[in-house]
Amino acid sequence: MRAIGRPRLRRYRAGDATATHDVFFRAVHEGAGHHYSTAERAAWAPGPGMPRDWPQRLGAHLTWVALKRRRVVGFATLGRDGHLDLFYVLPEAMGGRVAPALYDRLEAEARARALPRMDTAASHLARSFLARRGWAVLARQSVIRDGVPITNFRMEKLL
Repeated sequence: MRAIGRPRLRRYRAGDATATHDVFFRAVHEGAGHHYSTAERAAWAPGPGMPRDWPQRLGAHLTWVALKRRRVVGFATLGRDGHLDLFYVLPEAMGGRVAPALYDRLEAEARARALPRMDTAASHLARSFLARRGWAVLARQSVIRDGVPITNFRMEKLL
């Protein structure tokens, strides 16, 4: 997929729920495999089945999806307060143009809304991606999911 040009972006639609959850699950279990243990990944994304509240969670935010050949290859959500909640791309699209395109769209959205800052709890992978875009690490932290501590990084970018 990396050889294909920049993805087409559009706003999330309710019909994207299953495809975005598949991207999330694969990104965690395949894409983050070198950074997190099997137990951590299983706690983070317990199974391929979509949680019941997934469509509402994505619909409650400013959610953008990236498509290549009409297939969802990534998505990202921005809260109306500037919180970057979810940001995932398919493993085979990592390192390509999908994540930068989604990120640029979210930052442009935040700036258009005159938000003073963006913040997130970034994974190991997202931390380096965001740092290259001017984000600062505020703290390393652990969240507990199903009794398993998972390391992430509180980060922010002043706009």
